[in-house]
Amino acid sequence: MTTNLKVTEAAQDYLRNKLAATSGAGLRISIKKTGCSGYSYVPTVTEPVNANDVTLNVADGVTIYLDTAWLHLLDGIAIDYVEEEKSGLKQKRLIFTNEKESGRCGCGESFHIE
Repeated sequence: MTTNLKVTEAAQDYLRNKLAATSGAGLRISIKKTGCSGYSYVPTVTEPVNANDVTLNVADGVTIYLDTAWLHLLDGIAIDYVEEEKSGLKQKRLIFTNEKESGRCGCGESFHIE
């Protein structure tokens, strides 16, 4: 199966720095059933990798591993990194955009699929 994944330059830079600082092999992305909407993304810096994961070298120094158990939901996601100022607090985080999502909970931490 060909896996379509988009990673912005900002996310690539963030991940490259994060992986270098932690000596991780890559970022593993999985999904867990949780939250008020049903599912949540689980990004984890990993070393070593799960042999069953799909390995994607998205940029120099940036490898992403996709959990095959959730590949049907992870295929086609886009990953971005944003720094936002909210209520006087600076928030830095990865943002996952997935066309398969049919909605998100109010806080944005979980999503659902119809």
